[in-house]
Amino acid sequence: MRPTDFLNSLIASSIYIDALQFLAWALPKREAVWWSCLCTRELPLSESAPAFETAVKAAEEWVYRPNEENRRNAEKAGNAITDSHPSRWSAMAAFWSGGSLAPSGAPEVKPPDDFTAKAVAGAVLMAAGLDPALAPARQKLFLDYGMDIARGGRGRPPVR
Repeated sequence: MRPTDFLNSLIASSIYIDALQFLAWALPKREAVWWSCLCTRELPLSESAPAFETAVKAAEEWVYRPNEENRRNAEKAGNAITDSHPSRWSAMAAFWSGGSLAPSGAPEVKPPDDFTAKAVAGAVLMAAGLDPALAPARQKLFLDYGMDIARGGRGRPPVR
């Protein structure tokens, strides 16, 4: 079965959590981080702790310019949040996308290849589930965002 057929079968069967997790693994890292940022932006970040806004902005900066400086800025912003929050996981997904986990100048320690997907899945699922009453609708919306990105879009498909 092709990955898109598998994903579509999960969605058709309303198995949204598995579909979201699968999509986090299927998207390239940069696109996956962008997706987690879009989903995190669905939360009222401006009314939250300033660190949440800083973290999602740092992840977005890495998406726009995936260089070492922005990757390290995402690490710093993500680590500034002590609680589990979608913005923290978006920033950490950017940091874990490549490079080294060790401090600058130390011997290189590559992140495991699945760290970005795990952080993205955590961010997206958490953003969808923070309000349980809205979770199924938000899961569907976030799947639309991710599927649009997978098709080469920006993650904001036109309203049907």
